[in-house]
Amino acid sequence: MKKLILGMAIVASAFAFGQKGDVNAQLQTANKAAMDAYNAKNYAVAAPKFVEIYDLLKANGQDNKIYMYYAGLSHALANNSDPAIKIYTDLVNSGFTGVETTYTAKEKKSGQVVNLDKATWELMKKNSEYSDFKTEQSAGVEVDLYETLSLLLLNAKKANEALVIIEKGLAKYPNNAKLKESQTTAYLQSGNMDKFVTNLKEQLAKNPNDATNWYNLGVMQAKTPATVNDALESFKKAIELKPDFANAYQNLVYTTIGDDSKIVADINALRKDKPDEATKLIDARRERFAKALPFAESWYKVDPKNIDAVSTLKEIYVVTKNLDKVKEMKAKEAELSAAAPAK
Repeated sequence: MKKLILGMAIVASAFAFGQKGDVNAQLQTANKAAMDAYNAKNYAVAAPKFVEIYDLLKANGQDNKIYMYYAGLSHALANNSDPAIKIYTDLVNSGFTGVETTYTAKEKKSGQVVNLDKATWELMKKNSEYSDFKTEQSAGVEVDLYETLSLLLLNAKKANEALVIIEKGLAKYPNNAKLKESQTTAYLQSGNMDKFVTNLKEQLAKNPNDATNWYNLGVMQAKTPATVNDALESFKKAIELKPDFANAYQNLVYTTIGDDSKIVADINALRKDKPDEATKLIDARRERFAKALPFAESWYKVDPKNIDAVSTLKEIYVVTKNLDKVKEMKAKEAELSAAAPAK
């Protein structure tokens, strides 16, 4: 599953409750504890401190949900999935965006720029001692809420819940690549293979240089006999984009060879009574193995310590009658087996 990408910078805040010194002191203490813990990457300690800040502010008339966002972020970074999911879900459902408006004006006498609340800022416009009245909006965190909550739910194997959040997010941000990627993963996780494939193709139409998506598409295409050739092309495209893609080489080999155990069973069943038909199957099998050989050699080249790559290459050399290479691979197979930890 995808690793959470959480890059939100948390900035220490200044609190002003001049008429309530005890509350202000509590806020300053909680804020320092939260920031110190967060900066020390002690996220499990930081999370409840951010909740404490939110609760103190709310009790004094300020419902500043950015601190709940910080709490959810800290829980996510601490791998506390359940509380992180709850906080992020509550924030999404509340319509929180994290967008904040800052109101400033300049004192003509001192040249100092001061921060004001909206009501004071409006009143000060009539004061000749101030100028340069400006507003500025922060970027907000709504996109991060949808992206991170989707990943949290997917990591918790809650694909159907993730899809609800993802679709809600895509309604607002239809071109968001991370949400589209999460949607594809959610379809796979929930077993909705048709939508999974459709999403893969949509993503590849937008970004044809995604090797992983080409590989995933190939895996799905290889499951259906009618699209096996498409699967081979998808795996080749993945390798073209990522030349050391071992899994793509592996699937190229297996898809090219096909269901070999069934073919061998068919050959054995025909040997006695229908030897000519058995011979045709043997020749076709050898031809498939010959086609798979360069893919198997490439797989071994990029992953030489993979015993499956070695064993598969050995079997292909057996079928294609390259005895020297069979000996080489047998020796390599024995070497890797001896080095493998005991189970």
